[in-house]
Amino acid sequence: MPEVSDLKRIGNDRVTAIGMGTWGIGGKERPDYSHDRESVEALRHGLELGINLIDTAEFYGAGHSEELVGEAIKGFEREELFIISKVWPNHFGHSEAKKAARASVKRLGTYIDLYLLHWPVDDFRKIEETLHALEELVDEGLIRHIGVSNFNLELLKRSQEAMKKYEIVANEVKYSLRDRWPETSGLLDYMKREGMALIAYTPLEKGSLARNTCLAGIGRKYGKTAAQVALNYLIWEKNVVAIPKAGRKEHIEENFGAMGWRLSREDREKARGCV
Repeated sequence: MPEVSDLKRIGNDRVTAIGMGTWGIGGKERPDYSHDRESVEALRHGLELGINLIDTAEFYGAGHSEELVGEAIKGFEREELFIISKVWPNHFGHSEAKKAARASVKRLGTYIDLYLLHWPVDDFRKIEETLHALEELVDEGLIRHIGVSNFNLELLKRSQEAMKKYEIVANEVKYSLRDRWPETSGLLDYMKREGMALIAYTPLEKGSLARNTCLAGIGRKYGKTAAQVALNYLIWEKNVVAIPKAGRKEHIEENFGAMGWRLSREDREKARGCV
């Protein structure tokens, strides 16, 4: 069994192994203001519990999710938090990426700790140009670290080689007990060797893993729920951070309980057979 640690490394920063995802909070492709108070209170509750990582993007709610994150973090020590946001492909390119980052910073009301290219595009020259723009943003103090999202192993390696001054410190990808492609493709092992954080989104498969009776059976041995087993499976790896959606306080509390313990190697293997 690996050493139990609730903290993972992204660049030179330490973040909680479980973060808070905000896709659908504040709207999806359009703003939705109907649950703003509940969303802000949920995020603040997670911060009060001790979760220090929030993941958002300019695409989420057409920027409104970033605004809600900015509201939620008010009153907390900014240096103790780690905020991730992302640039959408239609803003790739030197000037457009820098403009998008400034707009995100304005909505958040603060700098961005990790700024990601949200999705790859076919034209690698556009990716390269955008990565170099992000390097300038680091120098300007708007962002602190550079990463990518939804990049496969080949594209991640190519992007890493294209960097001039800084390194890619993270890749945010879909990863769950049901969708273990980062393991089978070699992506996880490569990122582990390179010291990159793998940020796992949709780690509970939109709640379906939380209802898995086999995982619930494993969880009873530890006094944990099926969702907590599914999340613990991911953070068992030293470089993996999971970002389940932070929509409701009770879900955040359950997610928080996935930290501070580890599945045995045998039970982790059993969990693979549950899906």
